[in-house]
Parts: sequence; structure tokens; C-alpha cells
Amino acid sequence: MSDTPATPAPQGLQEPSLDEQIAAYQREFRDLDPQVEKIVSALGRLNRRMNVAYGRQVADLGISNAEWEVLKTLVVSGAPYRLGPGELAKRLGLTPAAMTHRIDRMVTEGLVTRERDESNRVRVIVELTHEGREKWLQTMREAAAFEDKLLQDLTPVERAFLGEILTRLLRRVESSQPDAGGRLEDLD
Repeated sequence: MSDTPATPAPQGLQEPSLDEQIAAYQREFRDLDPQVEKIVSALGRLNRRMNVAYGRQVADLGISNAEWEVLKTLVVSGAPYRLGPGELAKRLGLTPAAMTHRIDRMVTEGLVTRERDESNRVRVIVELTHEGREKWLQTMREAAAFEDKLLQDLTPVERAFLGEILTRLLRRVESSQPDAGGRLEDLD
């Protein structure tokens, strides 16, 4: 299996293969475990390339990654798909100001509504609209097709095993870096 980029990089900017990268690291840092570095580097590259692919998918649907994150968070919260802006900001690891900016755009685009809570007039509620839910569903359909193609060469047993291994790694990072779910800075 080759780790050559799917899209060729501009001339002179092509990323080295994993083996080339690891050889360079070992040349400069003799204590490197090449097996560990290959796993970590492959995960990093896979994550970066998947983020680019997902970004293209949502852009083709007329939304941004930032808007997708809000749609996803509202859906995950469960019916009736409503949260306060502060709770949304907290779940997305954003500042309240960045969340307000994001919600403003999404209200204008008809993806969410922002209304005062009738039971507590001080509180604001952000709710997913029908159009927002449809965008979420379209995105999920495209992502599912991409992910199925990505994993097409793995058997169901291999998929289950890979899922378990990655979940164990994720738990390790989450337990040692409990604040790593947020952002270092706002994305929009």
C-alpha cells in the first residue's frame, strides 16, 4: 500500500513517503522508535487528508466546517435539537464571541433559529431548522460513502479490531490530556 498523496502536491512541495520521513527522523534523532513513528505519522497524515476531503464535501453542500460542527452538535444533543449558545460554545471548545459569530451566519443561512426561551426570557435557545437537518443528512450520506470507500479493503473483523485499537489510543490521550478536546484558537 502506497502512502502517496491522492492529489499530487505542487512541484517541489511533495511530501516525503512515511519511510523517507522516518529515515530522516532517525538520522537526526537516534532514539526514535520507527514502528511507533510510522503509526503516529500515518494517523496524522490520514487525519489531515480526511479533514480536507470532509471540508470539500461540506463546501460542495454550501456550508463550512464550522457550520457542520454546529449542526452535528445540535443533532447529537437529541430531539428537539436545541442548545443554548454557551453550551454550544463549550461543546465545541470555542469562545462565546466566536460562537455568536457562527450562529449569526447560520441564522442568516436558515440552518438554525435563535429565540428567547419562553420559560426564561434571559436565556437564548439555538435550534436546528428543517433546512439545517437536511444539510446534516446530506453531509452524512456523502461522508458515509467516502468512509465506506476508505475502509473497503478491510474485512468486518479488521474494521472492528481497528476501531477497538483506535478507541484505546483515544482513551489514553483523553485521560492524559483531558483539555485536548477544545481548540487552541478559534477557527473562524
